[in-house]
Amino acid sequence: MKLYFAPLEGITGYVYRNAFHSIYTGIDKYFIPFISPNRNRALCPKEIRDVLPEHNRDMYAVPQILTNHAEYFLRAAQELEERYGYQEINLNLGCPSRTVVSKGKGSGFLGRPEELDDFLLEVFENVKIKVSVKTRIGMDSPEEFDSLMEIFNRYPLCELIIHPRVQKDYYNNTPNWKTFGEALLKSRNPVCYNGDIFTLEDYKRLKAEFPTVARVMLGRGLLMDPALAEEIRLEKASDPEGIMERKRLKVFHDRLYDDYKQVMSGEKNVLFKMKEFWVYAEKMFPEEKKLMKAIKKTSHLYEYEQRIRELFLTD
Repeated sequence: MKLYFAPLEGITGYVYRNAFHSIYTGIDKYFIPFISPNRNRALCPKEIRDVLPEHNRDMYAVPQILTNHAEYFLRAAQELEERYGYQEINLNLGCPSRTVVSKGKGSGFLGRPEELDDFLLEVFENVKIKVSVKTRIGMDSPEEFDSLMEIFNRYPLCELIIHPRVQKDYYNNTPNWKTFGEALLKSRNPVCYNGDIFTLEDYKRLKAEFPTVARVMLGRGLLMDPALAEEIRLEKASDPEGIMERKRLKVFHDRLYDDYKQVMSGEKNVLFKMKEFWVYAEKMFPEEKKLMKAIKKTSHLYEYEQRIRELFLTD
């Protein structure tokens, strides 16, 4: 089984990826949150920092590109390959944000199948490196995916990563396994599953339903439980009571916190990042609701550090 770390905008940047990779194992590919090229430039300074080889050492990283212009995609692909040495890039057809969708990008591009076909034709006539696609199954209805699969099957994608929700679902409802199963049978390209794998039990249900699936992308599940990929590889909980994993989370937290303080200016910016971390990681402390609320209310780093000491002292 190949396991991938999904790109989560604003969360899994290079600081997070490096801290995670220094503590946890089990991930075959790290997908870099999307780059948005335009007519003036392929990558902005923030995106360049995220893709720099020195910020992605010892990991297989895949930059994701968000655009509906083949020219912009190809320019970014060329720069990523020639200047930064990347071997693979990913096209984002999954982002459900209204701002993105209104511009016909992300999952909004799925509502323009003829334009998408033309886009992919131009890309594959000119691109030199491997291209994968991360997609939803349509804009409004899963019935849209049949015609989309016909388009994807015309091109040599290195992988088709399917999140079986439509755009209007956002992250609500449950993934549509019926449509995913049909896509698994019809796809001429290797298929990767993405969507709502939060626990080892979720993964086991997926494998029982789709024994031929050989690639799984994990996203929010890894933010909630950073050891999830390791548990999937072992096919058992490495620490059923969670004591050792909370200690390891402390090491991860401290590395992440120190690194954010080094690269960010201002207490508010660092606190924002760490509070965002706890939106997901608080799952590991279900009995500490009051303390978690206090952590999220802190307005100074010294307060935050005090609350964190209290939290981990409970172990």
